[in-house]
Amino acid sequence: MKSNTALSQTYDVVVVGGGHNGLTCAAYLAGQGKSVLVLERRDIVGGAAVTEEFHPGFRNSSASYTVSLLSPKVIKDLDLHRHGLQVVEREMANFFPINDQQYFCFSRDPDRQRTEFAKFSARDAAAAEAYHRDLEMVADELRSLLHKAPPNTAGGLTDLVRAASLAWKNLRKPVEAQRLLLDMATASCMDILDRYFEHPVIKAAYAFDGIVGAYTSPYALGTGYVLLHHCFGETNGKKGVWGHAIGGMGAISDAMSNAAREAGAEIRVGASVKEIIISDGVASGVILDSGEHINAKAVAAGINPKFLFRDLVDDQHVPDDFRKRIKGFKCGSGTFRMNVALSELPDFKCLPSACLPSACLPSACLPSACLPSIGEHHSAGIIIGPNPEYLDNAYLEARTQGWSKNPIIEMLIPSTLDDSLAPKGQHVASLFCQHFAYDLGEGRSWDGEREKAADAIIETVTKYAPNFRSSIIARQIHSPLDLERKFGLPEGDIFHGQLTPNQLFSARPVLGHADHRMPIKCLYLCGSGAHPGGGVTGIPGHNAAHIIAKDL
Repeated sequence: MKSNTALSQTYDVVVVGGGHNGLTCAAYLAGQGKSVLVLERRDIVGGAAVTEEFHPGFRNSSASYTVSLLSPKVIKDLDLHRHGLQVVEREMANFFPINDQQYFCFSRDPDRQRTEFAKFSARDAAAAEAYHRDLEMVADELRSLLHKAPPNTAGGLTDLVRAASLAWKNLRKPVEAQRLLLDMATASCMDILDRYFEHPVIKAAYAFDGIVGAYTSPYALGTGYVLLHHCFGETNGKKGVWGHAIGGMGAISDAMSNAAREAGAEIRVGASVKEIIISDGVASGVILDSGEHINAKAVAAGINPKFLFRDLVDDQHVPDDFRKRIKGFKCGSGTFRMNVALSELPDFKCLPSACLPSACLPSACLPSACLPSIGEHHSAGIIIGPNPEYLDNAYLEARTQGWSKNPIIEMLIPSTLDDSLAPKGQHVASLFCQHFAYDLGEGRSWDGEREKAADAIIETVTKYAPNFRSSIIARQIHSPLDLERKFGLPEGDIFHGQLTPNQLFSARPVLGHADHRMPIKCLYLCGSGAHPGGGVTGIPGHNAAHIIAKDL
């Protein structure tokens, strides 16, 4: 392969994709003295963890939108706080408007939490402690498996020894823990929740975590693991707590890129990779869309494995079975993302806000001139999904009609915690919505339906907060197709591949290649298509960097 452009220097590692995992991988490798070049096709690093201005004066996280799963080890190792990362905790975890009169809150105060549970079921209030204890026990087991590549079931002696060690470690645990771990890895989240709780409102509040990013019903097998996946994180040393990165999710990527550059890594934006160079069965560099050739001893791909092997690696270099399995790697999270600029906070029927005068003059303090004041629930995750049937029906609507007319919505209003995102007195909100199929069928396109879907989402929130629609100044829409085009999320999948049992741990992305080493020598996977999967964790990048450094 020839180019009119002169050959550049040979790097130890070229990282394809400047998402947060690619940046993490680069920072660790550069910190070990490797020469590293990160290539990002967009004009901004961060992948889906970016902050953008979508209306003059209004900024928000464009795709990923909240923090908990980011590895404390990565934060410490890369000294992200020194590089500008600041995460603040939500005053209240979640707020669930149920109808015009009722709501349910997850408070961080144990006494208030018991009172909230008791509003619906005294029995469930008593059962919550056992549920949280058991969930934390299993989450601790998951945490113990995060920061090392899983053993390859088709690997050599080293992998066999590691697999045996893990099996022995698990067998030494109490049988109750083994059973629950197996159940949560394979059962539905509703199967798990039915064992502890009786009231549908409380079940739905927990079940929401079981379908986030999973285009499926809460009654589907495997959603128990999705629930668990959202529980292994922490914020500022507090397990299970979710928070907000000051400046939006782009602040995480900015801190990571600062750490990588300080360690010596080079980062280039607007540098789209056209092809991985394969010489005698070895990845030896990349060719950019511009025609430039860049040589490397190793190539680390932070992009999705489906796109890697569909677009950048010629089929002749890939074993047939691996190619077929990567082609069948299941993606799609049923996700529709919106950001809105707001003139005022939503005022919920079930929990009306106190009114503050919109002008200083006493004569201006009339009902029509009152603005909702900030309540604890405004800084929480505001979730519309009042019962399990609602969650199930949203999925069924999407399967039969393309997208749900009564969607599940998580709305965050980060400007209640971070005044850098919106003009004074105004706000930004992110809306994470399900379910919206990638393939609408019947010749329909998201380019033709995205505005109608956005209207349905706004109408759904307005049913609970009547002032919501009229408060919207501007909106930014990301349909599943937009998420794929803009951020490289396959079929709009926020996890870069569904978190089903056959796509986890040693089977992610394919059995025999869970250690980040792809079937082409010196080609590695460092993105969320690898263990442990999606979310802004930095863990795939961390684990891949250690494998690559060892091989180099």
